[in-house]
Amino acid sequence: MLISPAYAQAAGGAGGFDILSLAPLVLIFVVFYFLLIRPQQKKVKEHKEMLSKIRRKDRVVTSGGILGTVTKVNDNDDTVKLEVAEGVVVDVRRSMIAEVVSRSEPVNDSKDDSKSK
Repeated sequence: MLISPAYAQAAGGAGGFDILSLAPLVLIFVVFYFLLIRPQQKKVKEHKEMLSKIRRKDRVVTSGGILGTVTKVNDNDDTVKLEVAEGVVVDVRRSMIAEVVSRSEPVNDSKDDSKSK
């Protein structure tokens, strides 16, 4: 015959576990953690803190793009009432508020202060 048969060569030195083969995977995970996971966790933490500090008379923007003024904050059912136009009040989930445009001064509802002035 003119063509000689090809035989598979025996695998040489297929040893045990090599730590260097795992290094690229660890490196990829570290890069993902510092570039993607950690900044996202920080952003979520800041958003939760912003939502917990919402009070009456704050101007806010919802996730849907609606601008409004907070008229009432309901802590028990996690909603806020927004006045989007004069006389138009809408209930909005607190988690759907995207940002606070302007903060108001703390509102003091005690009746003793109003009588003393």
